Amino acid sequence: MGTSGPSKFTIQQKGVKARKKSPEYRLLGSVLIYTVLVVLALLWTLPTLGLLITSIRPPDDVNGSGWWTVLFNPEKVRLTLDNYRIVLGLGLDQVQVNLDRNEGDIQLLKSVMNTIIMTIPSTVIPIFLAAIAAYAFAWMRLPASQFLFTVVVALLVVPFQIALIPVLKDYNVLGLNGTFLGVWLANTGFGLSLATYLLYNYISTLPRDIFESAFIDGASHFTVFNKIVFPLSLPALASFAIFQFLWVWNGVLVPLVFMGEKQEYMVLPQRILQMLGTYQTQWNLLTAGAFISMLIPLVVFLGFQRYFVRGMMAGSVKG
Repeated sequence: MGTSGPSKFTIQQKGVKARKKSPEYRLLGSVLIYTVLVVLALLWTLPTLGLLITSIRPPDDVNGSGWWTVLFNPEKVRLTLDNYRIVLGLGLDQVQVNLDRNEGDIQLLKSVMNTIIMTIPSTVIPIFLAAIAAYAFAWMRLPASQFLFTVVVALLVVPFQIALIPVLKDYNVLGLNGTFLGVWLANTGFGLSLATYLLYNYISTLPRDIFESAFIDGASHFTVFNKIVFPLSLPALASFAIFQFLWVWNGVLVPLVFMGEKQEYMVLPQRILQMLGTYQTQWNLLTAGAFISMLIPLVVFLGFQRYFVRGMMAGSVKG
């Protein structure tokens, strides 16, 4: 065998590398990537944009033309906040339209407050309990801890819908039916197994040296959890908090079963469903109500976005 020069395979490799490093190749790749991202962003944003524009148009304009006419005929645009005043029940004396079919009684503001009262404890309680349970399963020597953790993980495959009626019967006995405490406990129970499993996967991968150093210095489990585990787990806690908040905020079945259909306790998703049946042709009111229902979850997601990204990435970079 002679040494007559580089092989054909080596020449092809150099050609591919040269093509990848060329400015034209990188520019073409960047243009293609940005084009795909822009198209996906537009497709994802257009429904929300249409919802927002419809919610700030007068009913006559909504019934007469599509929301996209606002973009192509801006000189004929008429915008108003009357739809939000009607659905929130605020400043009705300033509304310049004739209210009919009890539109002045929609008053979503009360439902927004009920949803906040239901959602915040239903998010904080399961995360706090799950963090304690995850620490205990990961770093405390408890009898039958592996068996108990297996039971917790096995509960993930059980649909929570099959527990609604038995829990409702127990609530009737205990007097918890129709109370916010009952909904908090139900959401805590239904979300606790998933929260424990996810937080265990994070807390169990924390460096062992930190715990050993703390215990040598005389720290108790409470001190270790409060001073070390909790601060280090903030990204994971924030990530699951977003999931739990969105699940509870948009949930209809749990508040419908345990709170009933009393107007004074009705949460936002229930009121939106009620509006769909009563005002099914008044898209200006329906879209205003829908936009209010998505506004607070959107603010929460954007506010905790950096923690959400850290929490999602944490599991992939730990050893």
